[in-house]
Amino acid sequence: MIDQGKRNVLGVYVDAIDYEAATEKVVDAAREQRPLALTALAVHGVMTGVQDRAHEARLNSFDVVTPDGQPVKWALNLLHKAKLSDRTYGPELTIRVIARMAAEGLPIYLYGSTPEVLDTFRAKLSERFPDLVIAGWEPSKFRANEVGEPEQIAKRITESGARLVLVGLGCPRQEIFAHAMRPLLNMPLMAVGAAFDYHAGNLRKPPEWMQKRGLEWLWRLGLEPKRLWRRYLILNPLYLARLTGQATRVWKAKPATATREGADSFAV
Repeated sequence: MIDQGKRNVLGVYVDAIDYEAATEKVVDAAREQRPLALTALAVHGVMTGVQDRAHEARLNSFDVVTPDGQPVKWALNLLHKAKLSDRTYGPELTIRVIARMAAEGLPIYLYGSTPEVLDTFRAKLSERFPDLVIAGWEPSKFRANEVGEPEQIAKRITESGARLVLVGLGCPRQEIFAHAMRPLLNMPLMAVGAAFDYHAGNLRKPPEWMQKRGLEWLWRLGLEPKRLWRRYLILNPLYLARLTGQATRVWKAKPATATREGADSFAV
């Protein structure tokens, strides 16, 4: 089990942590009914913080930020000698946490994506984990929250008996949601990105060799070029430039002040 704490990657605090330690943190919080916010950041997620200081502060308030992408893991090893052998990938972490929740009889709640994806995801989870209790679920409304809506969402989740919320709204919407909802819920929230789509079977995973070499972005670009070209062809070079600057101390990556204040408006 590896948990070396938070490390500065381009101003965003990322945990040098492995699957086992991250899973334990989430399950412990679920068991003890205490709040915890976790997200898994690849290059795109880190760069959302680099380009928006308010969001960087938001990310730096998260309890756990795992290195979702190989380039983020490489940054931890390069800048901080973390010696991580693998990334802590959101979809894989999601399944490991769900397996533990099922084994311990701790119910989960699914928030985000579309009704069709949620239906398929729930069916596949029930097939794979017969003992899993899915206490509730609701798709994204794809709009900003209304006055009083965060409290209503928190009430529905709490009354369902859930002990964990999996949030699949996409980056950065899911991080904004988890950050704002954390003070309202006595349970962990995991922002899990494309995990709903992956495990519902709507997204094909790249070959293992591409994942290990940090080429998952190229695979996804090939699948969705119109939607993702800006993310990968612009942000990836910027990430490498900033990383080189931090590594050579040409650029000082000063983290934005962490905050736990909820957002006034976020996507639901």
